[in-house]
Amino acid sequence: MSVISIATSLYTIRKQYVMLHDMVASHSVVRVSVCRGNKDIEQAMSTDLVPGDVISIPANGMVMPCDAVLLQGNCVVNESMLTGESVPVTKTSLPSSGDEAARRYNMEEHKRHTLFCGTHVIQTRFYTGELVKAVVIRTGFSTEKGQLVRSILYPKPTDFKLYRDAYLFLLCLVGVAGIGFIYTIILSIMNKVSAKTIIIESLDIITITVPPALPAAMTAGIVYAQRRLKRAGIFCISPQRINMCGQLNLVCFDKTGTLTEDGLDLWGIQRVENESFIAPELGVAEEGLMNTAFVACMATCHSLTKIEGEYSGDPLDIKMFAATGWILEEPTEEETALHNPLMPTVVRPPKQTVRNDSQNASCEIGIVRQFPFSSALQRMSVVVRRLGEKHMEAFLKGAPEVVASLCKPQSVPQSFTETLESYTRQGFRVIALAHRQLESKLSWHKVQTLSRDLIETNMEFLGLIIMQNKIKQETAGVLTELQRADIRTLMVTGDNMLTAISVARDCGMVRPHENVIIADAVPPKDSHPACITWRYMDNPARTARGSQTAHINMEEDMYHFAVNGRAFAVITEHFPQLIQKLALRSTVFARMSPDQKTQLVEILQGIDYIVGMCGDGANDCGALKRAHSGISLSELEASVASPFTSSVSNISCVPNLVREGRAALITSFCVFKFMALYSIIQYISVILLYWILSNLGDFQFLFIDLVIILIIAFTMSLNPAWKELVRQRPPSSLISGPLLCSVLTQILNCLAFQVLAFYLVQQQSWYETWTPQSE
Repeated sequence: MSVISIATSLYTIRKQYVMLHDMVASHSVVRVSVCRGNKDIEQAMSTDLVPGDVISIPANGMVMPCDAVLLQGNCVVNESMLTGESVPVTKTSLPSSGDEAARRYNMEEHKRHTLFCGTHVIQTRFYTGELVKAVVIRTGFSTEKGQLVRSILYPKPTDFKLYRDAYLFLLCLVGVAGIGFIYTIILSIMNKVSAKTIIIESLDIITITVPPALPAAMTAGIVYAQRRLKRAGIFCISPQRINMCGQLNLVCFDKTGTLTEDGLDLWGIQRVENESFIAPELGVAEEGLMNTAFVACMATCHSLTKIEGEYSGDPLDIKMFAATGWILEEPTEEETALHNPLMPTVVRPPKQTVRNDSQNASCEIGIVRQFPFSSALQRMSVVVRRLGEKHMEAFLKGAPEVVASLCKPQSVPQSFTETLESYTRQGFRVIALAHRQLESKLSWHKVQTLSRDLIETNMEFLGLIIMQNKIKQETAGVLTELQRADIRTLMVTGDNMLTAISVARDCGMVRPHENVIIADAVPPKDSHPACITWRYMDNPARTARGSQTAHINMEEDMYHFAVNGRAFAVITEHFPQLIQKLALRSTVFARMSPDQKTQLVEILQGIDYIVGMCGDGANDCGALKRAHSGISLSELEASVASPFTSSVSNISCVPNLVREGRAALITSFCVFKFMALYSIIQYISVILLYWILSNLGDFQFLFIDLVIILIIAFTMSLNPAWKELVRQRPPSSLISGPLLCSVLTQILNCLAFQVLAFYLVQQQSWYETWTPQSE
């Protein structure tokens, strides 16, 4: 049995390693053009690359064999292999001058300039007469992909009490086996038994007490649960975490694409004229709006690209651009060869909406430079030039609070805060636009070297785009099911606070009669220390301020805290004693960066929560990896970003995973109890029989192990999960009062019965004491 088990394990591991090797090799064995020193461009295998090599990216793209930083040109990259997000991103070259160029390269700060190993470069944008070039910075296991492969080969140990207790219990069994081993040897020597029999009988005691079928029987429940999960569309790359899912008592959810629909619909716009908002407008494709800066900003401030005639990029950008009705035209390779310098991407309105060619020409806009969207900065911007005009313009798009802070104060309407709150309370997603006319003396080359901070300042506020984000049909029902099972639910999102609270109310995460208290915090400034402000969302006049504590009269279980990313950072740094207390009662975390999501998961784990994380894989990778159970709703069948990946893009997979986890966990406990009872009871029987007999024969043990034990253990694991989630969770520890009482009571009953039977047999008239000379 041991040999078969070892051989099966080796075969499975070998098969997985071969599959992993094939996956890695298919991404890295390619030919690239390399320029070393002053040598001419030559061909080399990607396996020969070293940091410092300069490689050229071909026009039709490639799979990156290393981590490299773009030196010149732009690339459109699919990073789904790393992030689980299938939306292509645009990578730009490193700044060649300015403050940003003077800083030392940092992978976190310069992600938008870095091409990562294993990602697919879909297309490049050329310089005249020059190739798009990048310098190699990491190869092999040092790359981002290498770290992922390393984490698959050597995963972080899962710290679960069941496994710790199982090892401790096995040590106890080994101790009991050791006692029986010594007892058997002494007894056999006293009875003058042959050496061969002594060896066989003493080894029998060890295999009886520590059954070799135990590991196979323990993993049977997990294997069956994994198969059932696969049939339900949930793929698992870390089977040991299935047991952890049975203990989940808190699940964090991303908002966009997880609780709500991934796609956004344009509800309307609200433009600014004469420093005040005008009435909301439902459409932007009207002829009267075509020449406005507002529509020009919507048509240019995005990171869309055309791939095989279809627009590709962020779904929000696609919706926003489609609403304008404009057309995007990218230069071909032949066109770039005829223009100097880089020929820009051009956007223009459809021809039927303009009256003459001169008006059409004035509406054509070339995108000269692009600053991609940054989740840390919560904004993106572009520099453009209208056809036939000398001066350039800058357009900015992003979170309303951030955009307003970068605009001239007089250009922001006084009713900005009230208008924004009115939309976000209704659950709309709001994006602000801004505009700035650059100095006429700025040339194309000068713009390419300007820093982002210099361009994104002194903007003119243009207005708001109101996007509608609908809740998925399954969301409310799943959250209600989890709450009935006493599993706490949180929302962790990068969206606006009021929008997040509105969605939390709509989906039932926060009930209508419950209060929401927004915790805001400001860092120390000048002589003022850091301070926290607590205010009711429904009654902003009711506020309390305090450095550490605030007395707010409220009924128990009738309130929720809501925290934004800025307040979370301030409280974590300046009031660390409060962060765990706040995490216990907070339900909404808004404007959270990817790092803060991971940090929140660690805080929740620090207060003894078994944490699940469910996200769409875009900005949630760190949290998905760190949680006890990370569930990615990526479209990929198996994402290396999280232990579990659902092919169904809604949160209905979460209850299924919890149910299967509970089934696997209960099965593990039952199998362990059964195997422990069987081995201890058989151990007692054999010790008693060795007392009077020299040789029992091995056939009995073989029959028990192969026929009785394995059949029961494996069929016990076939029980499917119960169809409903209940409040009672399976125990998490083998060393607990009820479980130990159950096992010990059964052992004592069997011990008493066997000793009594053994004694009664010896009292019978036909009983004869055995000796080595007797037959």
